[in-house]
Amino acid sequence: MFIDFEGIDGSGKTTLSNLLAGRLRRLGYRVAHAREGGELRSPIARRIRELTRDSKLLEMSPRTEFFLNLARDAQQLEEVIAPALARGEVCISDRYLYSQLALSGGGRGLDMAALEPGCELAAQGLWPDLVILVDVEPDLARLRKRLGKLKGEKATDSDSRKGLAGAGLAVRTREAFLALARKDPARWLVIENNDQPLHLLEQRIVDAVVARLEGRELPAQRINPPRPTPTPVPTTVDEVEESFFRALDGLETREPHLAVWLLGGIPGFAAHQRRLGFVERFPGLTVRSLGGLDDEPSWALRELLWEVVPREVAESLGSNPSPQAMSLRERLYIHAPTEVLGGLKKNGSPEAWALREHALREGRLAEVLCGLAGVEDARSWEVREQGVRRGLYAEVARGLTGLASPQADAMRQGLLSHDRLAVLRSIHGLDTPFARELRVTLEDKALKLVLRSLGGLATDEAHALRERGAPLTKEALDSLDGLDDERAWRLREAFVTRWPATVVSSLEGLPLTERSEALMVRALELTSARLPVLRNAYRIAAAAHATTLPSERTVQRHVGDEPTLPAL
Repeated sequence: MFIDFEGIDGSGKTTLSNLLAGRLRRLGYRVAHAREGGELRSPIARRIRELTRDSKLLEMSPRTEFFLNLARDAQQLEEVIAPALARGEVCISDRYLYSQLALSGGGRGLDMAALEPGCELAAQGLWPDLVILVDVEPDLARLRKRLGKLKGEKATDSDSRKGLAGAGLAVRTREAFLALARKDPARWLVIENNDQPLHLLEQRIVDAVVARLEGRELPAQRINPPRPTPTPVPTTVDEVEESFFRALDGLETREPHLAVWLLGGIPGFAAHQRRLGFVERFPGLTVRSLGGLDDEPSWALRELLWEVVPREVAESLGSNPSPQAMSLRERLYIHAPTEVLGGLKKNGSPEAWALREHALREGRLAEVLCGLAGVEDARSWEVREQGVRRGLYAEVARGLTGLASPQADAMRQGLLSHDRLAVLRSIHGLDTPFARELRVTLEDKALKLVLRSLGGLATDEAHALRERGAPLTKEALDSLDGLDDERAWRLREAFVTRWPATVVSSLEGLPLTERSEALMVRALELTSARLPVLRNAYRIAAAAHATTLPSERTVQRHVGDEPTLPAL
């Protein structure tokens, strides 16, 4: 029997496919997994995969990517899958040719009908007996992926080629998977992985597979988890808080790491109390959730844990230049030099340079460069030139982030031939001729990074880029954070149906007015207060509540003759 697991990145298909393999072996079946532990069994297939993931290959076309992925799957079939089936084993794959149809057709926009003959050629008539589609909300999948990078200590500012297209690629790919399942219900089993414990999903999959192995019919084409009793969509600040923490309680029992992660950057007593409940089990993640917080309880928690999880404490400081932050960095340096130096962005103080000079004497040039963003004194240029001579091109580019001078753009120009993506990241928030030209050049190759580089810009060019990008991916809305002009508002309101969680998060830094509250209510209604949207709404409301007096909010809400909308 040939069983294939499909789903977008972060859906949980790799975990569930490996759990199924283990369970079937314990039940006495002979099992081969073509991607055991998340690694392709065929060495040739692994080499091909490296090409398709390399984000520096910006000129690779969707058709080239499709043919390379076909070659990877064809090699897996020849080398692993077909021999296992010939031996009479149950063979499990984590992705097969359906992924190429969903990614290239749904995600990249190629003609699905034109892709099918290539897949048939690669398959040589061998298609799975059962396809298990692990379906998940893309916003939740993205959160799981980001958390997985942190737990695996992978760089969070790196992207695969798929990642460069933006979050919209996963949305379109998911839609294509569901369309494939609807066309062939006898072969496809869809199981949701949004809000159920992993062991329950595992058991449902095992039951379905064993039924097939024993020649019994599956009970249903789609396995839906039992639905909880519907709860009202919150329409006031107090209801948002209550709903968020109720949802967090449920998440804690299933995915406690994710529950801690979702507290990131949320101010206030209620969130702090939750952190205290997590700190013994997950000290590192708990401290990471303090990022952007500058209140006394947050500082007390950092002081408590700086010797326990120094790297995480250093990262939680962000680029805070305060004397309190600098004093803590001086103690943290010996334990977490990379994180301490990275937190010196925009900081040209004598204390910051003392740390940098100490690091340079230790040979930490790369780390010093990464923390030079926003610093433009004579010594910083000397260090950057040294970095160029040493070939540290990506690190030099990171150290140019936010600098709009002709000298900075001249250095970027020299770095382009070495690392275009690093240079693109360095133009965040800039409106120089170099920045505008680079965005135009790379818009069709790295849309996500181009859109993210627009943060804080309200120019006509920036808004035009957002308007072109918004139908494709949510990062067009990410770059609206804090913007209060009319084009920004029109874009939020036009795309709240498509990107509700991102529209809500883009309200960060804005006061809670009638218009912003109505938009949050709309996003919550559209998603039935789904957790990613609920979390963003509570974070915005909690931050605004901490900085705005209730009387001020009342005045804002009732000014004018328009009828009052539901208050959030």
